[in-house]
Amino acid sequence: MSFVVTIDGPSAAGKSSTARALAERLGFRVLDTGAFYRAVAMKALREGHALDDAGAVARLAESSRVEVTGSPSAPHVLLDGADVTDAIRTPPVSEAASRVAALPEVRRRLVTWQRAMAETAPLVGEGRDLGTVVFPDADVKIYLDADLATRAERRTRELQSRGIAAVLAEVREDLERRDERDRTRADSPLRPAPGAHIVDTSGLDLARQVELVLAVVRAHPRCPQAAGSG
Repeated sequence: MSFVVTIDGPSAAGKSSTARALAERLGFRVLDTGAFYRAVAMKALREGHALDDAGAVARLAESSRVEVTGSPSAPHVLLDGADVTDAIRTPPVSEAASRVAALPEVRRRLVTWQRAMAETAPLVGEGRDLGTVVFPDADVKIYLDADLATRAERRTRELQSRGIAAVLAEVREDLERRDERDRTRADSPLRPAPGAHIVDTSGLDLARQVELVLAVVRAHPRCPQAAGSG
């Protein structure tokens, strides 16, 4: 396995933005595990599968092809060859992805895809269980967190910036549901990995949280860019 950095944490804690910025600065690949779950969930919705039918959704995942192309700062998610980058970011798909991600059969399939990405090049991965389950031997483990009010405001602004109608109170309720589901599921619950560096991003802007995480990664003796610039 190549040098791996994992960034776990709840929704809207800043994982995706931080992972992309970190990958750009270090020249690493980036793994957005949420994109995989969202793509499978969106396909399940489109094909009318019940999201609690673990067998059907697992078979759907097995027969699907999810790819991430482009640069870390401008990734494109392809589902069976079609670009679904924007389509997988809607609130209905986010809710469906949270439910699909709770299915052990689906998680096992997607973990296989995720681990394969770390075989050939240094990687920054973000998700819910990368440091605890997918890459328990990762070189650097980060856990980003923020208070619920901050995360709800961030997610509301993000949705509105993409032209999606979003009400702060409803977004907050949705995050609370997802937090409860992620933290209490029997398979791979959301929690900091042993030895993870915990960073509270509540009062931080993106630039500051990236610098904090970058300093931790570069301090690792095996980091390919530990002595580099950028």
